[in-house]
Amino acid sequence: MEGVDPKTLPVMQRVNLLLKALNGAKRTNEALARCADGEAMLDVLQQASAKLGLGLSRADLQNTPPIRDWIWWKNKEALLTIGDNKPGYQQDVRKAPRDPESGVATTSPGDPGAAEPARKRFFGLF
Repeated sequence: MEGVDPKTLPVMQRVNLLLKALNGAKRTNEALARCADGEAMLDVLQQASAKLGLGLSRADLQNTPPIRDWIWWKNKEALLTIGDNKPGYQQDVRKAPRDPESGVATTSPGDPGAAEPARKRFFGLF
């Protein structure tokens, strides 16, 4: 992709370029392996992004798979939870509660005072 500024590419394409550069990069991979937690991994990945001129921010790295998943794994956080914990990926936003009769949202999803909907419990086996 000669002549194209990598910073103008979509985040996913820039992350893919970073992943290709990490493949076989012994020192960077060793540095990632030595990281104590996800924050340290973000530091290493952001430095690699800067050296490659990709311009990825910490938020870009933290929210884009598969790097997002590496960070959660390093932090020993669950990618998906089932049961009473919040289901789905941790960054997913909960939907606003809906009126059972009309199906209309009672609050907006971004409303800080929005209550979580009541959860149905499943006690059977699947």
